[in-house]
Amino acid sequence: MALRQDASTGKLIDDGRSVDDSQPIGTDRQPVMHVKVYSPFKVYFNQNAYSISGENGTGPFDILPRHHNFISLLSPCELKLHTEAGRPKIRIAGGIMHVKADEVTVFLDV
Repeated sequence: MALRQDASTGKLIDDGRSVDDSQPIGTDRQPVMHVKVYSPFKVYFNQNAYSISGENGTGPFDILPRHHNFISLLSPCELKLHTEAGRPKIRIAGGIMHVKADEVTVFLDV
């Protein structure tokens, strides 16, 4: 059984597929992705998260586990993360976001 989160409702759905052993799972059995937010001289966030929200030139967007490969320039915004420990927010002046295989990398100050 594989659970996925519906992007429009946020509810977990059993899609009937088997779970891939390489898929990271949080302590509450929800799929997670690894997120690293950093600048040349500081790491702001480097751990697993259920989701990350940001904003680009077309508007706000969300990234969830199993998201398709994605790259975007980020507009000045507040990155919102949903983690097991809470919901940290990181105010940014812009950056680049790269998403691939449940790895999200955000480069700031570039």
